[in-house]
Amino acid sequence: MILLIMLLRLITTVGLLLMLILPVPAAAMTLPNATDDALRLGITSFQAEDYAAAVEHFTQAIQHGGSSAAYSNRCLSQIYLENYAAAIADCTQALRLNPKETEAYLNRGLAYYRSGEAEAAIQDYSQLLLLKPHDFRAYYNRGLAKAMLHAYREAIVDYGEAVRQVSPLDHATLAEIYNDRGLAQLGLGHPQQALADFSQAIQFRPTEIHAYYNRGCTYHQQGNLVAALEDFNRVVELAPDYAQAYLNRGLIQQQRGDIAAALVDLEQAAACFCQQGAMQVYQQTLNLIEKLRFSRQAIG
Repeated sequence: MILLIMLLRLITTVGLLLMLILPVPAAAMTLPNATDDALRLGITSFQAEDYAAAVEHFTQAIQHGGSSAAYSNRCLSQIYLENYAAAIADCTQALRLNPKETEAYLNRGLAYYRSGEAEAAIQDYSQLLLLKPHDFRAYYNRGLAKAMLHAYREAIVDYGEAVRQVSPLDHATLAEIYNDRGLAQLGLGHPQQALADFSQAIQFRPTEIHAYYNRGCTYHQQGNLVAALEDFNRVVELAPDYAQAYLNRGLIQQQRGDIAAALVDLEQAAACFCQQGAMQVYQQTLNLIEKLRFSRQAIG
């Protein structure tokens, strides 16, 4: 019971990271001439998810007198390599060359966010919105940064604006935004609003695993074990290696008195945790399995 609630708090934090920033494509640009092969190769490598090669090509473009777009794209490539200090430096240089390079504000904001510098990220997203008032990415990302600071009310406002600005046909993005808004609602202690947002996310994208997981945790918090169990069932159908879902489902089965089913789920959770290298939680799960087996033998 206690472990399940702890996982709810964990997913409130991890969910923000997992649902973090909408994938931002390499900045669209008009190449100065057809011979700028380095920049073209950088974009091609980025699209192929070979970020190290992309950095090399964008570096070559910069050495040939690169533009703000070359720095901004190298910044984004560095972010995917988790080189956040280098990314921030690149986008700062891009903005020195062109203070209106909107993608540089977006990318530097992402680098600041990933570095844990939420206030700096908010400043960059706000500056971007001065230049592009209808950019849903800036609203969404700023909402995430505000949630990192536990400014949940302000985050919800930004998520709402992001929903209004995004294309109504972009169901995957809408699902992500509603999921994160649901997490912010939980941060405010509004479980009913959170349930509504998680359900909306699922309506837009029936395979939105994290929305099912978060909704399942919220149902459990509300004491609705049947609904929680259904959501965790759906999670493991969609993601057979989702260890936390097996763990939570096992704990609910224990709470309902079905020790045999609980042990099956907990053993599956332990196997997944071990495969994922989460050894601390793996050991905790093994300890729980041992206690359940002992109590089952004592009852029998």
